Amino acid sequence: MEKIITFSNTFFGRKVLITGNTGFKGSWLSLWLLKAGAKVVGISDEIPTKPSLFEVAGIEKRITHYFEDVRNSDQIKEIILKEQPDFIFHLAAQAIVSLSYKDPLHTFSTNVMGTASVFNALRHLEKKCIAVFITSDKAYENVEWPWGYKETDHLGGKDIYSASKAAAENVIHSFYYSFTRHMDNIRVASARAGNVIGGGDWAADRIVPDCMRAWSKNEAVSIRSPKATRPWQHVLEPLSGYLRLAEFLWHDDKLNGESFNFGPPSEITLTVEEILWELSKHWKYEDSSDAYKITDNKEFHEAGLLKLNCDKALFHLKWSSNLRPHELLAFTGQWYYEFYKGNVDMYDYTLQQINEYESKAKERNLKWVK
Repeated sequence: MEKIITFSNTFFGRKVLITGNTGFKGSWLSLWLLKAGAKVVGISDEIPTKPSLFEVAGIEKRITHYFEDVRNSDQIKEIILKEQPDFIFHLAAQAIVSLSYKDPLHTFSTNVMGTASVFNALRHLEKKCIAVFITSDKAYENVEWPWGYKETDHLGGKDIYSASKAAAENVIHSFYYSFTRHMDNIRVASARAGNVIGGGDWAADRIVPDCMRAWSKNEAVSIRSPKATRPWQHVLEPLSGYLRLAEFLWHDDKLNGESFNFGPPSEITLTVEEILWELSKHWKYEDSSDAYKITDNKEFHEAGLLKLNCDKALFHLKWSSNLRPHELLAFTGQWYYEFYKGNVDMYDYTLQQINEYESKAKERNLKWVK
């Protein structure tokens, strides 16, 4: 197999700390960094789902892991100062919209004070460290216009989850300008991404995990808002953006303190129903009407349209998305199909998908791969 170099080997042999590493995105990021030769350290308060990619792929035995609540500032500071990471990716969050309505205080404390806790620890490091804080496209005040939101657009939200993400961005902004902007050894940035799908997500109230749980039992899944559109992308897409951003920050301070959007091209907009129709084919459904049923039970405010403008990432990072719509859905549907069929080692299969993703990126001459 041809040797592929990703992110200029920036992470090889270096220590990378990930908060929220037991979650869906954190697990994929851990595996990709392990593949890249990094020494991975994780912090999370729990394993959020059963099953979980973290357990299915046996990640804990391959990394250094701490079970700790990101809001416990003293303990987080102690861990970060002990581990002395070269990179920090802060993903720990309460990321389920429906749960934010059930427990708004938990959502705010995790997403806001958790971010402040990590940043506060970061400013006490004396060695060089790059930190990428991941928030969400929901941080933008959504007025449902047809063009994508830019990094300079207004932050805010009508709902608890969106407001918590906008507040997290304000925390990052204020800590940067108050402290780390004046520190030569610390460089930071925030990253905002849209809805991600991919194998190993079993979170509640998300369309793809809901489908997989139902289809694994030969049941039809119930969906609301079938015409709702989202900037659907495979989980590896924004992760490649986060890693590319960290690579740039490691080698240069020009992007220190900046924010970046990571999402698919604006013309790639699929409805929930289109997603289900395509995914069901990878589960051998001959008639997609057997795979799902539509309900009108919308219990909380949910945006009908939300897009990101990623021109800034293209200009500064030479980053763009990799997978075509049929490819991201094939990656996703096939991962779950193999998991529920039970015939393959999911650690090996997940790395195989990362290899395939990298190969496609090289074929398409994306700048982060050689």
